Amino acid sequence: MTARLTLVSHHLCPYVQRAAISLAEKGVPFERVNVDLSSKPDWFKAISPLGKVPLLRVRHGGGEEVIFESAVILEFLEETEANPLHPADPLMRARHRAWIEFGSATLNAIGRFYSAADEAAFVTESKALSEMFARVEAELARQSGPWFAGDRFSLVDAVYGPIFRYFDTFDTIDDFGILEGKPLIQAWRQALGERPSVKKAVGADYPQRLHAFLRAKGSYLSEIIRLQAIATPRTRSA
Repeated sequence: MTARLTLVSHHLCPYVQRAAISLAEKGVPFERVNVDLSSKPDWFKAISPLGKVPLLRVRHGGGEEVIFESAVILEFLEETEANPLHPADPLMRARHRAWIEFGSATLNAIGRFYSAADEAAFVTESKALSEMFARVEAELARQSGPWFAGDRFSLVDAVYGPIFRYFDTFDTIDDFGILEGKPLIQAWRQALGERPSVKKAVGADYPQRLHAFLRAKGSYLSEIIRLQAIATPRTRSA
């Protein structure tokens, strides 16, 4: 039987990962279709008003609706599927939504970090990212537990899982110190990295794809990767 939901995706998109994590946490079956955003197929351009992923194709009553924008997709799933990931209390729900927005701002900052053209800009963006995570560290201190809300996995966790996944690759390049001195962040990162829904939100080749993407950016980080490859060439098997 064809799944009612299809998640239109890209291998690296962190916003797609949010939706995939939410669907997995809710136990909702779905299909996943990856598109090449550098050569968008006509069918995708026809149904994506912004030309971006994720899209959620929803079949119902013999027809189909297409939902775009990750925040809207997450809210739709909250309203239509069991196992809610938002808090029941309106005030706490608003707080979570605000920190989801902060997560989106953090992703933008990560993009500026890996796209920085020179060392000065790279250092500036590193410091800005560190300061953003310091704010999150202070927020985590408000409660104890493995997740943002303590013992209960929430949509905020679904948003930050893909954020920390970037650092799994950054750490293979160098220690940039962005998460240094933030023990609550580090504990949260580890818990998220071990969560099945977070682990399965990307393909097994994600680290290689992300590394290749970063190297091809033509940025200061790309140059670090290039020099690292020269310093530690791969050994050929006999």
